[in-house]
Amino acid sequence: MNTATKLSVFALALATVFGAAYGTGQLTGPVRTAADSDSPHSAGHDEPSDPAGQPRIPGGLLVSDRGYTLTLVPTDAAEFAFRVIGPDKRPVTGYDVEHDKRMHLIVARRDLSGFRHVHPEMDPDGTWRVAAPLTEPGSWRAFADFKPTGADALTLGIDVSVPGVYQPRPLPAPTAATNVDGYVVRLDGVLRPGQSNRLTLTVSRDGAPVTDLQPYLGAYGHLVALRDGDLAYLHVHPEGAPGDGKTPAGPGITFFAEVPSAGAYRLYLDFRHAGTVRTAEFTLTAADESAAPPTATSGVPTGTSNPPSDAPERPSGGPDQPHPTGGGDADEPDHGHN
Repeated sequence: MNTATKLSVFALALATVFGAAYGTGQLTGPVRTAADSDSPHSAGHDEPSDPAGQPRIPGGLLVSDRGYTLTLVPTDAAEFAFRVIGPDKRPVTGYDVEHDKRMHLIVARRDLSGFRHVHPEMDPDGTWRVAAPLTEPGSWRAFADFKPTGADALTLGIDVSVPGVYQPRPLPAPTAATNVDGYVVRLDGVLRPGQSNRLTLTVSRDGAPVTDLQPYLGAYGHLVALRDGDLAYLHVHPEGAPGDGKTPAGPGITFFAEVPSAGAYRLYLDFRHAGTVRTAEFTLTAADESAAPPTATSGVPTGTSNPPSDAPERPSGGPDQPHPTGGGDADEPDHGHN
């Protein structure tokens, strides 16, 4: 092969590589550059863009960001374990407390039919461990939501597979009310991409408003939103706080959330009452100003409760790392939760 031919083949290979990278960026969101890595990053909390004006990658789409990498740790079938590797290539051991915890682990099945929010405990070597929270066969996404000491808050995500026969479920249609363990939770508000959206979730039981919600993770409610398709992670927090002298303990919990794009989102509200954390689930579609809000329907039992007595469930494994962990409800005294 002469020199000209070799150069042509090399150029074609480069074009193929860059074309594949561009296609990946179109699927998952804007590609982060070296310049982006120096700007503050909220990792799927409430900020729409970096201060420099660059589009922000929604949280949870990256396994590695700002020098931090999420890695699974092989363990037995009853446990889920992982580490966060820092810019110095060592496991991170210094974390700030955010919303009452140093680490929030959220797992969701790819079809959004499963959801768990748990709080692992860290070994001295930086390994986080918790009873495995993955409940059914299929492909899951695990999100580690944390703030390294001296750095910005991050949400990193990694895919984990649970072996077995996988039967994907269709995304439930949008509704304005759902029923979980006898509680009816009503959602008022709409999602408009690129702006702050006021969402109020109102809790009632046996036809009466619940006015004695209990604090959970420093608030009367905790809301996570996942975008259908790529599972972009949005972690929003309510207006006010318990004990501030102005925020009532129900029945309404108000959140302000921003979503990066139009499309369907699955919302998960954790609220605590009578000593148990329950999860109410909704589908909400973000659209332009001409779209109408979802119509209220009778409560559909799509929520979940997580009493402290939840038992371990089934094992899991990860395609991105050595086969990690087993199954089970990962409730420590928080997501179960007391």
